[in-house]
Amino acid sequence: MSRRSGVALAAALVLSASGAGAQDISDAGLLIWGVKAERLEYRYGDEGVAAFEGDAFIGTDEFKLLYEGEAEYVLDEKVLETFETQITGLIPISTFFDAKAGVRYDAPDGPDRGYLVVGIHGLAPQWFEIDVDAFLSEKGDVSGRIEAEYEGLITNRIILTPSIELDFGLSHDREIGLGAGLRSAEVGARLSYDLIDRAVAPYIGVHYEHLFGGTRGLARSEGEDTESLSVVAGVRLRF
Repeated sequence: MSRRSGVALAAALVLSASGAGAQDISDAGLLIWGVKAERLEYRYGDEGVAAFEGDAFIGTDEFKLLYEGEAEYVLDEKVLETFETQITGLIPISTFFDAKAGVRYDAPDGPDRGYLVVGIHGLAPQWFEIDVDAFLSEKGDVSGRIEAEYEGLITNRIILTPSIELDFGLSHDREIGLGAGLRSAEVGARLSYDLIDRAVAPYIGVHYEHLFGGTRGLARSEGEDTESLSVVAGVRLRF
């Protein structure tokens, strides 16, 4: 793991431990801010992986600045396999959806990449949380991502959260092992128990990843796995 990537991962974890609140500011409504580590987990499968996914925001009902970060560290190989950071601005476009635009920076196990980002985020009918993003890389490659997640209440404290993420591209980026078309799918289900007013929730679950098309072929040529199934255990923190 490079020193720069290690510092970036540490910064993300520090953010996840921060607090949240609100402050009244004149002529701008209520200033709101918050932090959450949606996933802070260990994945047990063919390889042991420590994974983090979280975000932090600050703003008003009319505009928010959003930081999003995720990382995967392969413990057996001691390699930071992925590290992704997004900083975007959000404005409401309907009661339940925001439009967003900004930048994304990836530091994968290979060449780094910068992207422009546009997308929408919000709650679809039946309270599915939806993210749809389009990316334009510094190399001119266009790609996209669709994410969906649903929190199903079993009891007031026990929650089952299924999720799915699909990544696709309009062109190849062979330097970082990505093909055109549907690139990958991640599917998971996590069963959590709320300990402290939904702020702290340990969970267990399963996580499955599968590569497709050109991305699958590039991974095979490098001797890498093209699918993985893991049992996960972790904690969700929301403040």
